[in-house]
Amino acid sequence: MGSILKSDLKSQSDTRSPSPSQEKSTAALQFARQAEKLAFKSRSDDDQHATAAVEGKFVTPHDAVIETAEGGRLPAVPLKEAERLNELRERVDTGGQRSPAASSSSSSSSPSPSREGRVWPTQTSPTTLLAEKREAANSRPEESQGRLDTSTPPSHTHPLFPPLPIYGPPSFLRNLQCQSFRIFSFFLSLAFLGSIVLGSVLSSIPTVIRHTCMRLTGRNPDEERKFYAEELHRERTRKEAAERWERRLRQKKSDNDMETGEDEYPPSEGGKDLLVSDIAYYARRVGLDAEKFKVQTEDGFIISLWHLYDPKEYTPLPEEERQHRDPEVFQGQKKEGQRGSRNSSKRRYPVLLIPGLLQNAGAYCANDDDSLSFFLCKAGYDVWLGDNRCGLEPEHTMLTYSDPRMWAWNIRQMGVLDLPALISRVLYETGFEKLGLICHSQGTTETLVALARDQRPEISEHISVFCALAPAAYAGPLIKKMYFRFMRIITPGMFRIFFGIHAFIPFMMTIHSVLHPRIYGALGYKVFSYLFSWSDDRWDRGLRDRMFQFSPVYVSAESMRWWLGRDCFAKQKCILATKEDGIREEIEDHRYASGLCDGEGRADGAWYGPGVCPFAVWVAGSDDLVDGRRLLRRLENGREPHVNVVHAKVIEEYEHLDVIWALDMIDQVGKEVRDVIWKTAPEDVKVTCRIPRGVQPM
Repeated sequence: MGSILKSDLKSQSDTRSPSPSQEKSTAALQFARQAEKLAFKSRSDDDQHATAAVEGKFVTPHDAVIETAEGGRLPAVPLKEAERLNELRERVDTGGQRSPAASSSSSSSSPSPSREGRVWPTQTSPTTLLAEKREAANSRPEESQGRLDTSTPPSHTHPLFPPLPIYGPPSFLRNLQCQSFRIFSFFLSLAFLGSIVLGSVLSSIPTVIRHTCMRLTGRNPDEERKFYAEELHRERTRKEAAERWERRLRQKKSDNDMETGEDEYPPSEGGKDLLVSDIAYYARRVGLDAEKFKVQTEDGFIISLWHLYDPKEYTPLPEEERQHRDPEVFQGQKKEGQRGSRNSSKRRYPVLLIPGLLQNAGAYCANDDDSLSFFLCKAGYDVWLGDNRCGLEPEHTMLTYSDPRMWAWNIRQMGVLDLPALISRVLYETGFEKLGLICHSQGTTETLVALARDQRPEISEHISVFCALAPAAYAGPLIKKMYFRFMRIITPGMFRIFFGIHAFIPFMMTIHSVLHPRIYGALGYKVFSYLFSWSDDRWDRGLRDRMFQFSPVYVSAESMRWWLGRDCFAKQKCILATKEDGIREEIEDHRYASGLCDGEGRADGAWYGPGVCPFAVWVAGSDDLVDGRRLLRRLENGREPHVNVVHAKVIEEYEHLDVIWALDMIDQVGKEVRDVIWKTAPEDVKVTCRIPRGVQPM
């Protein structure tokens, strides 16, 4: 009996305290399962060992991307998944035992030392961290791999930025479910789009009837347009320029002869507008040119970056030098002057322009010489244009269009990953330490999120001034429209059924490719005007079709869910504060304005910390899409004590897109942007850079 008891006690002791070799084997098995769960390909693929997940790299405390064995990058995953991968790898490396650093990470809220280059999430309570690790330890990849219902994380864990889905490597079941989502969402989203098109057509009937009646009575409805005379003048000018170009072609003059004349910027393209989605084509029509770079983000996406230049001063780089580099940002910068001074007597200060939602960088190039990008380039700046993620050409170093992981991103990834990658590449190519940043609409959202003290505030070190055009921080009254309300009331699961888990209504891009550009331009204007309640009253209508060749672009369904779904912006009405916080701040501001309180503690909820770059803000006063005035109040009423607002302007008659497309935009916005960028540029670079044309010496 005693021997049996001793044997039982020994067996229980072995169960309680496994040997180091057993612990290492268990840890290795768990690591292999977790690595397969987060891998690029499944275990059955021949080269799975090269694309297996080996580390979760925390590029910010809230963003963990997956690095594969061959050095590739996969998009961000929920933090607990990356933490579990790293913890298991640490246990394998230490012989199955948890390292002191790993142990302390479960019992302390401060960052723990770890493998070189790794950053651990901060400000996490021990109880929460322990619960997350216990939940992750209890999960098994075989239970969720390939099943989209179990791999989709809960959507109520964060009021502003809910976690993104984790889809895992391809499998038969996952591919079948993805295809089912694509089929269902195709018909449902097409029905939704059809209702929008029908609504836009019906809403335009009264205007058509009124204009028809006016023409029947001998009146011209276009004469009611504010800039009608200017539109006629510009139309004649474009027609004369096209005729001159055609005559030159017929005379078969040489290229050199064609470029001679009094024009400071002789065009190298001309004639009838081809209406294409090509920035370089429109640059050549105004005597400039453009080269296209490829930029890799820290999660492996490839983004297009355009560089405008004067062909008389600059020789474009060979194509191989314009390809994407490694994903690390703000490393290996070129020495000052290496690129910027080439072929020019004085360097140009760099500026980067980021477009809005459903647009690419061509939105800044649609108005000939009155385009903001061309104006700044001819004024003397080195102009760079960054496209949105996926844009017109979805591209990733590892993923393909059909992989749902290609589309598991929203505004946070665009801000904390895309924006630093674009800024880093511009600084690398120009040799500067800072640049001027100009953003419109969603581009301002990316930047406002990225600069926040709990996101990626260090990029402020590389921005001399942030120029926000129609800043999208607070929702306008348009969010209450019926079609937006529908997208807000359906559950996240229903949203994915309606709009899919890939690109948002990709049929729009199909229409773009098959319709005649003028038909597409007219249809695009009608639909977006109906959706966003703006008009072309202040635009050059002769160029309107050209404007819509650069929109819409590919955008993820997850990104649109962030904007319009039930959990995020549409509900909170703000990008960095909850609805409850917004109501409380409104009450406090009203009490402060009425003299009922002294305003003490107003800065306790500041979004931005010390060292944030200066802001310059242009608000469209008649903008129903976003509430720029409310952001301006926040910046000026003491809630953001660290933000230096170097310029602020409300243009009462402007609508959302007028800040980039209005006929008088150069006078209302462009010249002020030009001056503000130079005013805030570092003093040491002003000595070596040319003074922009039109800027008054200080």
